[in-house]
Amino acid sequence: MPKSFYITTPIYYPNAAPHVGTAYSTIVCDVVARYKRLTGYDVKFLTGVDEHGQKIQEAADKNGYTPQQWVDKMSLNFTTLWEKLNISNTDFMRTTQERHINSVREIVKRVNDNGDIYKGEYWGKYCVSEETFVPENQLVDGKYMGKEVIDVKEVSYFFKLSKYEDALLKYIEEHPEFIKPEGKKNEVVAFIKQGLQDLSISRTTFDWGIPLELEEGHVIYVWFDALTNYLTGAGFAKDPEEFANVWTNGTVNHVIGKDILRFHAIIWPAMLMSAGIKLPETIAAHGWWTVEGEKMSKSLGNVVNPAEEVEKYGLDPFRYYLMREATYGQDADYSKRAMVQRINSDLANDLGNLLNRTIGMQKKYFDSKVVLNEVTDTFDAEIKALWEEVLVNVEKRMNEYQFSEALKEIWKFISRMNKYIDECEPWKLAKDEASKDRLSTVMYNLVEGLYKIAALISPFMPDTAQKMLNQLGLEVDAEKMKLEDIKAWGAYPVGGKLNAAEPIFPRVEFEEEPKKEYNENLTIENPITIDDFSKVEIKVVEIIKASKIEGADKLLKFIVNTGKEKRQIVSGIAKWYPNEQELVGKKVMAVLNLEPVTLRGELSQGMLLTTTEKKKTKLVIIDNEVKLGTTIR
Repeated sequence: MPKSFYITTPIYYPNAAPHVGTAYSTIVCDVVARYKRLTGYDVKFLTGVDEHGQKIQEAADKNGYTPQQWVDKMSLNFTTLWEKLNISNTDFMRTTQERHINSVREIVKRVNDNGDIYKGEYWGKYCVSEETFVPENQLVDGKYMGKEVIDVKEVSYFFKLSKYEDALLKYIEEHPEFIKPEGKKNEVVAFIKQGLQDLSISRTTFDWGIPLELEEGHVIYVWFDALTNYLTGAGFAKDPEEFANVWTNGTVNHVIGKDILRFHAIIWPAMLMSAGIKLPETIAAHGWWTVEGEKMSKSLGNVVNPAEEVEKYGLDPFRYYLMREATYGQDADYSKRAMVQRINSDLANDLGNLLNRTIGMQKKYFDSKVVLNEVTDTFDAEIKALWEEVLVNVEKRMNEYQFSEALKEIWKFISRMNKYIDECEPWKLAKDEASKDRLSTVMYNLVEGLYKIAALISPFMPDTAQKMLNQLGLEVDAEKMKLEDIKAWGAYPVGGKLNAAEPIFPRVEFEEEPKKEYNENLTIENPITIDDFSKVEIKVVEIIKASKIEGADKLLKFIVNTGKEKRQIVSGIAKWYPNEQELVGKKVMAVLNLEPVTLRGELSQGMLLTTTEKKKTKLVIIDNEVKLGTTIR
């Protein structure tokens, strides 16, 4: 029975449409899954969506759906794209499925039975966009990973994460393959050594989640819910025999983005330790994608749509580019120029020409029939020796998640086969009847080399591999090939007949797109119309008196001249102007048609306009040459 290999993508959040980073994670898993099948493993490949949480509930309400209707709709974005990208997943997890709910309840029960869950009160910072509670030491300029946090105080159940500090450090040290690449492992170790805080695992402020059986009114917090999907996909709490085969006795690999490394390399293994479940063999964290050197974001309008790129360049070139361009674990840049160069150079020139030339010469010299009357040369020994070397190196690189390096090894063999044509000069051998047997050997080696290349590229470009096999006249399913069957030289059956050559990689012309001087796809938050803006009366006023308000540390009161009358305006800028008298005589901007309000007993008849940068607030000072009472439009 072949050994089990289980690989998982991150569990994606369905509120946002999948982008090139999402596609990359999933294609990485697909490449690994296909390679492991090629090398004889029984592969289970899980992907899916995380459908619970506060953000889902808020998005559903905003768009007029129930949460379940919303996730039913949004999950289709992923299943549709995976089909378009030729993803060979064997399972698709939705955390609203009953099998997953049962799985989460079982792991909570095990952890609780181990004495690692207790009731307490959470009081601190919470990042809504990341759905995570944030310790103060993880905040930078009051934000978590650049995102806003809010103050939260609520009763919660906690997981004793701090209990597992030493056990985690010991495990990571004893299992060097646990976190890849090495740099990410060092980050995790450093973070653990700072000290771990216990983890809140329930919420009471919303109800879209799995109810916590320990107490009514609590739902299980997103990470205790979402992370458990990996167990669910392996048969946990449903099929003990399957779980033993896939997880306990198999090899388990998680592929994730670097932004969720801590959850997977700290919280997740601690949960498994508490529940008495074997830890995964590898957690492989990849970097982020930029676009033409810029950060990918909606606000910049440069988010790469994978489906559109496939339509433009073709599926296999898109898959090849992502795997070849990125060094796993580091950030990578998505560039149209680089894409076109890869297609024209690597695919069309190197691989495409090798296939077309070989099939064309076989037809010309042997009427497409593959014959072999072996007459060897040192060149033959060199390509066979290189093949053996490439096999070993590709296996090593694939296990290290260094896909770009694995492809370099394959292309080393492709380049050598192209050079073999130039060295052996079949066109010259064909002119000499005495060299006919040598010609048959050269042509056989070229066909054999292409057969082997088709096998090695099949995890990366399965459609291309199948097209190559078809043109080589082989009735072989690329997805069912086994590397063991073609390792030895001489796998191609003598007597076979090649089919017609058809270009598999048309050359692509690079068209320089004019760079936009502005973003035409801006997302405007809280948009207003010109009619709304015209209702606001903003004018230039002059500060003629400034003073503090007794008992109000943050407030200053000003007497201003509007050009028509004098007004009093109260403003919360005392912290930034300890010497308020410096503002007397300054011209500033003020909103003059606000409803008057009383602040700390002082009437305020308008609002002074300020700017805020890096938490520093300043008045907008107007040039003295601007006339008092001028309207700001």
